[in-house]
Amino acid sequence: MGLVSNQRGSRSETTLDGLPVPKRKWSNLMPLFVALVVIAEIAFLGRLDMAKNAAMVDTLADLFYRSRVVIEGDDLVVVADRNSQSESCEEWLEREDAVAYSRDFTKEPVFVSGAEQEWRTCSVGCKFGFNGDKKPDAAFGLPQPTGTASVLRSMESAQYYSENNIAMARRRGYNLVMTTSLSSDVPVGYFSWAEYDIMAPIKPKTDSALAAAFISNCGARNFRLQALEALEKENIKIDSYGGCHRNHDGRVDKVETLKRYKFSLAFENSNEEDYVTEKFFQSLVAGTVPVVVGAPNIQDFAPAPGSILHIKELEDAESVAKSMRYLAENPEAFNQSLRWKYEGPTDSFKALVDMAAVHSSCRLCIHLATMSREMDEKSPGFKKRLCKCTRGPETVYHIYVRERGRFEMESIYLRSSNLTLEALKSAIMSKFTSMNHVPVWKSERPEILKGGNDLKVYRVYPVGLTQRQALYTFSFSGNADFRNHLESNPCAKFEVIFV
Repeated sequence: MGLVSNQRGSRSETTLDGLPVPKRKWSNLMPLFVALVVIAEIAFLGRLDMAKNAAMVDTLADLFYRSRVVIEGDDLVVVADRNSQSESCEEWLEREDAVAYSRDFTKEPVFVSGAEQEWRTCSVGCKFGFNGDKKPDAAFGLPQPTGTASVLRSMESAQYYSENNIAMARRRGYNLVMTTSLSSDVPVGYFSWAEYDIMAPIKPKTDSALAAAFISNCGARNFRLQALEALEKENIKIDSYGGCHRNHDGRVDKVETLKRYKFSLAFENSNEEDYVTEKFFQSLVAGTVPVVVGAPNIQDFAPAPGSILHIKELEDAESVAKSMRYLAENPEAFNQSLRWKYEGPTDSFKALVDMAAVHSSCRLCIHLATMSREMDEKSPGFKKRLCKCTRGPETVYHIYVRERGRFEMESIYLRSSNLTLEALKSAIMSKFTSMNHVPVWKSERPEILKGGNDLKVYRVYPVGLTQRQALYTFSFSGNADFRNHLESNPCAKFEVIFV
């Protein structure tokens, strides 16, 4: 802060009679000064109408909290106190934006009524079970009493169970939906590093048939049986171990059997977005090239480009059969389809499967605890954060970030002179690196994919988005869009996905 004083210029002031004006005593200015201090206190501590008065509060805060008053003769002078300026905007915001929530989840865990769940750790207090004396935060099924969220959890296709359709579940009264859809509140997929040894080594393809199939439900509501027949008509030899079109004894170990074949028919019983079951992931474990009938967005689940074949419509069977023959007859091309087994899958695939490193029940608790804090922040009596600090020409923005699968937020700060998406990623990297942060997936990923201790940001997105949005559809349209988001969402909250 610069020097402010009531010193006069070189020209002397006189009365109309030409007599010198008596010099005002500083004591005469004390009431005015006291009044200004009181006004500053009220504006600063009360944070009255922060949106309109943010600039005034910053100025007054600078004047009265980072300055000192001295008396030089008869003059009152406000001088910047260099010692008080040792507190940065970041330190000031960290203190001023600290809030107390209504619930401490370490002492009062999220409680979900239902069977006991097993997981090693959860980043928020989380308890499942039955306790008649305690009102649960959530419970499975309908109806639920006021104040208890009703949860739908299912891994079945919505084409067979209509209530698993998210819109239908909402209409029926479910507050939270847990299905295979990545657009649900808490997705529950068939994939995880722990359940499937996806990076298992490839074994020699010794069987004379090109593909193996395990299809038992012959009444599926899609065209999967017709697709199998269409491939056979194209002279693709298929060993069928399931109840449909069986030509081999089905009493075998599925994954070990698949390892002998170049291709596996990962045919689902319905063609539904994100409905990708163990058929697909067992094919990846076995080191085959999956031929898929099922999710229209199956490429989102592919471990690498060119690693799967997709029969989108029955008419595609002819071209897929042609691709199968080409790959089978050209070892170099076939090996290219499985190259991900040696070099690792794409970051997109890792980010998808990493989601399951945190148990879905724990993710439900994180979701519920996050909703609880959002309700606190919207309540009338909740302390309003300042969220930014202006010193001179520059403003510092206070932003909160957590890793996907974690609950507590970490503070990062961006300056108005570098309010960009790259600066956001850089600040996140700096913050989490300084914390020696260990990603949530570190204990579950195969050793070959764990990498070193360096962090890599894959996605950053606002808290509250679905995983479909976070992984595939959301992005800021540029730095201006990002800046607008910060202005519209004070103390904006983000999640980061590390790969």
